[in-house]
Amino acid sequence: MKRTIFMLTGLMMILLSACTNDIEMRYPPKYELPELPVVEGIHDGQKAPLYWSIYEYAYEQEQAGVSGSDMDFTAAQWDEVINWVAENLKPHGYDMVCTDGFIPMLAQDGSGYMTHYGSVSLKDLAAKCKAKGLRLGVYDNPLWIHGPLSTPVEGTSCTFGDLVYDGKTKVLNPAAQDQWFTWVVSEKEGAQEYIDGFFRHYKELGVDFIRMDFLSWYEDGKDRGMGTVGRGYGREAYAHALAYIAQSAKKYGIFTSLVMPHLNNDAEVEARYGNMVRIVADTGGGGWWHTSAQDKGRSYTSWPNCMNQFDGFTYWSHITGRDKVILDGDFLRLNRYETDAERQTAVSLQLMAGGPVAVADQPSTIGGNLSFYTNDELLQLRRDGFVGQPLSNKLGDGDSEVWFGSLSNGNHVVALFNRSDQQQASSIALSRLGISGEWKVRDLWQHADEGTTSTLSATLPAHGCKVVMLTR
Repeated sequence: MKRTIFMLTGLMMILLSACTNDIEMRYPPKYELPELPVVEGIHDGQKAPLYWSIYEYAYEQEQAGVSGSDMDFTAAQWDEVINWVAENLKPHGYDMVCTDGFIPMLAQDGSGYMTHYGSVSLKDLAAKCKAKGLRLGVYDNPLWIHGPLSTPVEGTSCTFGDLVYDGKTKVLNPAAQDQWFTWVVSEKEGAQEYIDGFFRHYKELGVDFIRMDFLSWYEDGKDRGMGTVGRGYGREAYAHALAYIAQSAKKYGIFTSLVMPHLNNDAEVEARYGNMVRIVADTGGGGWWHTSAQDKGRSYTSWPNCMNQFDGFTYWSHITGRDKVILDGDFLRLNRYETDAERQTAVSLQLMAGGPVAVADQPSTIGGNLSFYTNDELLQLRRDGFVGQPLSNKLGDGDSEVWFGSLSNGNHVVALFNRSDQQQASSIALSRLGISGEWKVRDLWQHADEGTTSTLSATLPAHGCKVVMLTR
């Protein structure tokens, strides 16, 4: 189901899409919205998840030509991964494994909601995780219909078939057909109950993390790489859908991850109703291309607004912070980087931005790179709920390679990054960051104390970084 759209159509996007210079960034357009419900406390105390994803396995299978019902991840393969995560990652705070797209998502009971991921029952998979002290996250969307259209919507006189496009619903692209998905029209009678049933279904399975994809396709039926891909149900239908999702997710205690949104109105709807939001293109082949190089310094007015993680975190840094929406830079595949300096940067950037660390490496591909994921001195940022900011949120500005923030105990964390292809000297007076006086410095990658200073300086390798803790 999931497709690696942007890896296949990247050249076309560059040719057809408007880009900007380094300073005049293009943000998504603004639209008027109706009065929408308030969902209290949706972000309170939320921290970015640390977890393992099946993404790399499924992506590489697809690249090899395996798709549809031919792709699977067996119970034995899940056992291997769950045991590996429990032994190697769980002691460092990684407490979840998560499905993704690609593999068939099947509804095999009377509920009409997804029960199986390929050959494996989600109920059984959740039990396997629980036995090892882990949680199960699921890739699904409460606006997708998996079961028969004759399935009744519990608590209503409607069926699933009553929730879909009927030729009368006002849409943006009436001549188009929806690709891949059967969407719920959020403004139809029974839609809110269907969405509530979706979250109740997963709560009963023991799932408390849902990663919901292709939201831009629902909102306007447009894809920057593929053109028109669906009918587009409009801004109001999209906003109401996310409001219903937020209400039910809050009710059942489920964390929501919003993927592929256009983020119109400065992410107004997503930041209000989602716990976490994707702000960058798919990981695809991963490596430095995904972390920093792809379309470096460019921004666009539709999803993905930025193509690489560094630009995405920088561009959207103004909407996040403690008890605000979490920015998601998508998965990491550390086996795809060329140097240890790049691996340090990839992990450091996620944690400095308050984002998740989603491990996509498999036990068979991780090689000697596990230690980059398990740096406990750096992972303490996530445990604290730390969210840093760049000194500048302008793409292409050298100050965007300086990130900083404060822990709840009053200590500060500063990261110097070098996105260039050459070794580079970097220096910043702490006073520029609002930090006065002399501070003790500890390097969180070298695990070494470095004396006291009021100016942080370092010689950084190409694609490298330095991350330090400042204490009195």
